[in-house]
Amino acid sequence: MGDQSVNLLMVLTLLGFGPLCLCDVSNEGYLYPQFYERTCPRAQQIVKSVVAKAVAKEVRMAASLLRLQFHDCFVKGCDASLLLDSSGSIISEKNSTPNRNSARGFEVIDQIKAALEKECPQTVSCADIIALAARDSTVLAGGPSWEVPLGRRDSRSASLSGSNSNIPAPNNTFQTILTKFKRQGLDIIDLVALSGSHTIGNSRCVSFRQRLYNQSGNAKPDPTLDQLYASQLRSRCPRSGGDQNLFSLDFVTPTKFDNSYYKNLLRSKGTFEFRPSSCD
Repeated sequence: MGDQSVNLLMVLTLLGFGPLCLCDVSNEGYLYPQFYERTCPRAQQIVKSVVAKAVAKEVRMAASLLRLQFHDCFVKGCDASLLLDSSGSIISEKNSTPNRNSARGFEVIDQIKAALEKECPQTVSCADIIALAARDSTVLAGGPSWEVPLGRRDSRSASLSGSNSNIPAPNNTFQTILTKFKRQGLDIIDLVALSGSHTIGNSRCVSFRQRLYNQSGNAKPDPTLDQLYASQLRSRCPRSGGDQNLFSLDFVTPTKFDNSYYKNLLRSKGTFEFRPSSCD
């Protein structure tokens, strides 16, 4: 992944952030990497340590933590609204279609928060924790590093409807996905670059079954999907049942953050519908 990909990952960390903590006069109103330098100097070190232990225990966690940030930022901005449980007037985003039985890694965020509360109580926001954990997960998977601007405030509300409508779905058409990116101020280049994060992680059978059996409502598979690859997928993703069966999004280097995901797409071997031919 080149410098452009690093910059676009940084764009994701900046998407639609909420009200900022007040800093000194020269930095007021802005996020900046040194935000906790005086109030919690070991904050980033603590986040990195907990993430490293979690990924060492389960390599899949790197992708899960990276995905948490994407699903948080695309709803109400990077404000940790995804972490809120249902209570009172709050209907949790965890219950949305993109997140239910899918979003994971919440316990790792809880562990990081607990460690930071012990080190410097009521200082580091959960929104900043998610952003740092996404960066550290990417690095641990062999991907690029970047400075994370800090100083976000945590949301006190969630948007179930926003989660359902704003987060791209596996069966969305390319144009629909692009429209959802444009809502966030992102363009087609951002879409292609951020889609590269699928180079790590898994997909559930239920997320792409339609491509294997009924892509256009005609009881036929997607003709643009490599047929040998499709046959391999069908062996563990039947017409019914097996919804939670997992498949590597990048079957070549499934735990390494590299560009194999794009190479697979060019060979028509991607589980999701997005493909270069959609960009015409």
